[in-house]
Amino acid sequence: MLLRLTYLGVTNAFAFLRLLPMSDRDKDTEILALRHQVMVLQRQLGDARPRLSPVDRAFLAALLHRLPIDALRRLRLLVRPETILRWHRDLLARRHAAKSRPKRPGRPRTIRSIRLLVLRLARENPTWGYRRIHGELLVLGIKVAASTVWQILRDAGVDPVPERTTTTWSAFLRSQAEALLACDFFETRTLSGAHLYVLAVIEHANRRIRVLGATTHPTASWVTQAARNLAMDLADEG
Repeated sequence: MLLRLTYLGVTNAFAFLRLLPMSDRDKDTEILALRHQVMVLQRQLGDARPRLSPVDRAFLAALLHRLPIDALRRLRLLVRPETILRWHRDLLARRHAAKSRPKRPGRPRTIRSIRLLVLRLARENPTWGYRRIHGELLVLGIKVAASTVWQILRDAGVDPVPERTTTTWSAFLRSQAEALLACDFFETRTLSGAHLYVLAVIEHANRRIRVLGATTHPTASWVTQAARNLAMDLADEG
């Protein structure tokens, strides 16, 4: 549409330049011929409305809007003068709406410092949901909507609280490695061919292996006593 409107403006500018060397008599003759052609078109149209493209409407509105209504009524036009003025008002309204339209749709983006603070609170407090974080921000004097906090966490890929607080087995082992021991029996044979069961313990924190004892018949009481001896050794080591 803009390209076609530019084309019409350029062609009519050249047409205006063509009129400069013409005498007033020639101009009056051309005006009478054009008015007569408009009368013929109006007679053929009858009650039907002429079909004008948006570009034609914009061009006529820009060209004739400065003329008063009385002067427009004296012109031989295919449409009523009120229609020309309405086209011009619509053209100005669309132009104003285009200039007033925000460059980015939706609400303005939350400032970076608030987004970083929300992510920090979520990282340092895994059990806090977006509502709890929203409440803490209000205590600090930062007024943002709870939905904004939720959107910040979602955009950063932060999972909801139930998923963030679910601890995986590997994460549990890493966090509790200092207090975890793994124990099991392994079998071995002596040089004489005796079959022994060896109870061994490994400390997850430092991968240290402790051999608690060996027996040919591991009973519950024997295992309990070996565990007591280990507990006393660990207590002596602090």
